[in-house]
Amino acid sequence: MYMQWTDRIRQVKIMLVVAAVVIAVASLIVSHYLVRDLAIEEKSKMEVWAEAMRTLSQQDENTDLTLVLKVIEENNTIPVVVVDGNGNVQTFRNVGLKAETFADSLSQAAVLAHRMSNEGRYIRIQLDDTQEYIDVCYDESVMIKRLNLYPYVQLGVVMIFVIVAIFALMTSKKAEQNKVWVGLSKETAHQLGTPISSLMAWTEILKETYPDDSLIPEMDKDVKRLQLIAERFSKIGSLPEPVPTSLNEVMAHVVEYMDRRTSQKVKMITHFPAQDIIVKVNASLFEWVIENLCKNAVDAMEGSGTITLDMQEQGDSVSIEVSDTGKGIKKRDIGNVFKPGFTTKKRGWGLGLSLAKRIVEEYHKGKIYVKSSEVGKGTTFRIELKK
Repeated sequence: MYMQWTDRIRQVKIMLVVAAVVIAVASLIVSHYLVRDLAIEEKSKMEVWAEAMRTLSQQDENTDLTLVLKVIEENNTIPVVVVDGNGNVQTFRNVGLKAETFADSLSQAAVLAHRMSNEGRYIRIQLDDTQEYIDVCYDESVMIKRLNLYPYVQLGVVMIFVIVAIFALMTSKKAEQNKVWVGLSKETAHQLGTPISSLMAWTEILKETYPDDSLIPEMDKDVKRLQLIAERFSKIGSLPEPVPTSLNEVMAHVVEYMDRRTSQKVKMITHFPAQDIIVKVNASLFEWVIENLCKNAVDAMEGSGTITLDMQEQGDSVSIEVSDTGKGIKKRDIGNVFKPGFTTKKRGWGLGLSLAKRIVEEYHKGKIYVKSSEVGKGTTFRIELKK
């Protein structure tokens, strides 16, 4: 179910990104053609406007000034600056200038005209048969500038939408995961409760019936172990309250348990401080984390090697490292080891490290990660907790 949901999320994310790219490309293409057509149209208007300026400069008694002035006055959108052959500004329209005096305005207009001319946006008009001329320099209208920016604004909006949609999908995915964890944990604890109670009663009867039997205490330990497992599942299904606990004792319990349950070929080395390190944790759940790391180490070493548990105190934090001499983790798999369902073993659900991450990060507000791993040499997991 998880893998199907993950695949579905991945497909939706890919579709959203593809849709965003398609929309962006389409917007850029459409905007390009619109801007090109408008630029051609504006250039034609400016040619007519320039011709009107030429007519105005060469007017005589036969010139229809009404039509000429109407053409000049109708340009209310295209910025234009008219300069003579010496670069002196003759007139300007639709140019936003921030100047306190008329001289400053002319100076700023001259700078704009120079820029327009360098960009090739000018029309040269010869005056009579002399060498004199004027340049009608023009810029893009506000509409074209807005159209040039529009696709990028639209792309930004689409990207924001995609990010929000992906975030919502990931939040929904996490919420569904939490429901699955809680439901599964509570149901497991509930199902284990009845047979464990029955086994506890039977062991008490066996103790009374066969008080000298050496196997019954071992059976009792296994029943209590089952009870502890049920308790852990019950706590995962809720939000356990961490209490001040000695990490030294927690780690010692794990080492003792692993020593009894693993081969003599597995050697466990511990490096713990002499003084107790007190941290707020839920002891049974945190023991589960260390047990999972140790069991994974045993599997990685195929029942033969060394597990090193190192605990250090640094200021207001504590670090715990679990190292093995196993086969290591491939670099491409390091980022997936904590994902539910991921496993390199032929048998297994791939939930151990996922549970460990949940317990450390969500219940104890700590961090767990692969500190180092080398194929053929071993792996080191690191846990960091605040004191």
